[in-house]
Amino acid sequence: MQTTNQMMLKTLVSMALFGLSQLIFASSNTAHNNHHVSEHGGQVYQVTKFTNEWSVNKAGQGAFGSSLETLIGTDESRLFVEANVAKEESHVPNYNISALYSRNVSAFWDIQTGLKYQAERNNADSQRVDAVVGVLGLAPYFFETKAYFYAGQYGFVGASLEFERDFLLTQKLITQPYIEAEFVFHDQSKKAVKAGLSAFQTGIKTRYEINKRIRPFVDVAYAYEKGDKGSTVEKGWRYGLGVELTF
Repeated sequence: MQTTNQMMLKTLVSMALFGLSQLIFASSNTAHNNHHVSEHGGQVYQVTKFTNEWSVNKAGQGAFGSSLETLIGTDESRLFVEANVAKEESHVPNYNISALYSRNVSAFWDIQTGLKYQAERNNADSQRVDAVVGVLGLAPYFFETKAYFYAGQYGFVGASLEFERDFLLTQKLITQPYIEAEFVFHDQSKKAVKAGLSAFQTGIKTRYEINKRIRPFVDVAYAYEKGDKGSTVEKGWRYGLGVELTF
């Protein structure tokens, strides 16, 4: 089994590297889009966002979540790294980290490919590496969009979608409706999640921008999460407080 997993991991890495090489080769033969307005031009720049949130559900059970997103590169070609940790009261934490090569293909869209490592409390085979391909950009009506497809160890095949949009109440007070969904299409791990919608969360996050670097927020959301083999479902309202730091 260990040998099989190692072979699968090597295959996934090869797939991701092949995807990277194809994107780079294609981009090298694509003329620059003259309609793309670049704030940074060809300069290399770096942006990092660090978010912490403390929340409770209707039963009073607490949870803590922390995420780090950073990108470095130019407007056309950059490295996108994201790490997340989620810890519910009386549970071990879930965590994941992904490293993606991001290539701009139009004024509002990037194609991304890379690898994602994660460990989940709902899965006995908790450590898994997935190959990732997806898009990041701005959908019609200014919805910021992330859409990814995953294929990895233990026969896992899945996808995730995220949509969010900012509405200005004042120059500093901003409300942000959002939707997050995760899907499982195939899973052969010992405690596989049943195929279908595995997690869903929708809510409204309202933040106050003290300045562009410090933004405290409140979060009201309805969340749904499917347990092992669909035997258990956790759902209900969550209420959170947090802060976003950008540097």
